[in-house]
This record gives sequence, C-alpha cells and structure tokens, in this order.
Amino acid sequence: MEHIFIKGKQPDGKTLLLLHGTGGTERDLLPLAELFDANANVLSVRGNVLENGMPRFFKRLAEGVFDEEDLVYRTKELHDFLGEAAEKYQIDRNQVVAVGYSNGANIAASLLFHFQDALLGAALHHPMVPRRGIELPDLTGKAVFISAGKRDPLCAPSESEDLKALLETANAEVTLHWEEGGHQLTPKEVETAADWYAAL
Repeated sequence: MEHIFIKGKQPDGKTLLLLHGTGGTERDLLPLAELFDANANVLSVRGNVLENGMPRFFKRLAEGVFDEEDLVYRTKELHDFLGEAAEKYQIDRNQVVAVGYSNGANIAASLLFHFQDALLGAALHHPMVPRRGIELPDLTGKAVFISAGKRDPLCAPSESEDLKALLETANAEVTLHWEEGGHQLTPKEVETAADWYAAL
C-alpha cells in the first residue's frame, strides 16, 4: 500500500496509523501526528480503492452504503500490511494507534470489528458503523475516541451512538465527543482527541 513512514524519537514506542478521508492522500493527516505525539512513529497510508479518481479504503454501493464484501477484503489487506510494515520498520505491532477521518475512520473501526489485536486504540473522526450483525472480538484494554457532528449530513448521530454501544459491548473503553457542526474535522475535536491520546 502507498504510504509514508516517519521514524519517531522513540522507535519502540507508539506508532500513529493515519487514515485519510475520501479523496485524500497519505499526506492529509500528517499535521495531526505532531499534535498527538511528536515522539511517535508515523505510518500514513493511502487507500487502494479509487472512486471517480478519489482514493478510498474500500468500495461503497451508494452514499452511506458500504460494499461489505470489499470492506472485509480491504480490512484484511490493511491488517496484513500493518504486519509487514511492523517487520520492515521495526515497530512494536502492539503499540499501533489509528487516527482516521471519515472513510479512514471507518476502515479503522473495521479493523477493531474484525481483528482483536489490530490496534492498541483508535481516534475515529466522523465514523459510521462498518458492519452490523457480526460478533466483535473481545476488545478489553482497547481505547476508542469517537468524534461526531450533531448536524453531520453524512453520518447521523445514531451511527455514532450505535458504534459506541457495539464497541462497549465488546469491552472497549469508548469516549464519544460531540461537535455542533457537520462532517468537517475541527481543531476542537482534534485537540480533544489529542488529550484523550495523552492519557493512553
């Protein structure tokens, strides 16, 4: 997968996995890494799917309707890539924290839904529930931050509430932060997520 890796000041410490939104690239969320943890390794990945020329992490059938078969395939693809990257760059596979926005948040959530040890934690900005009706792995010890907009036209508040409930049922520790606006990523929610990360 196309990506950028930046070795941190504490290479054996945490690694920030940055996952962009639809139409983004592996450069989009790099400014967030500095805010979250200036000492961490950074692994920023570009989605392998193109939708009208725009990079995404998995296909969708319509706005808000995921192609579940492709989602499962792409989630495994990203999971396998993380294993390869950990070996190549000598990073601790158990210290990976995802920071995802929109489509990137959805694939990060899907990693949690499908693989028990994929992530130490995740900051999910404006995510949806990746899949329904499946049993999640035991996520005891995993921390998840969700930020959502009360007037988000792409992601109803109920999606965020449902995602929180599903993750908590799987024993994850979930923080849900609300913004007044829509789907945009705001400085306030990034600062709040960075504070959450500092307590990990």
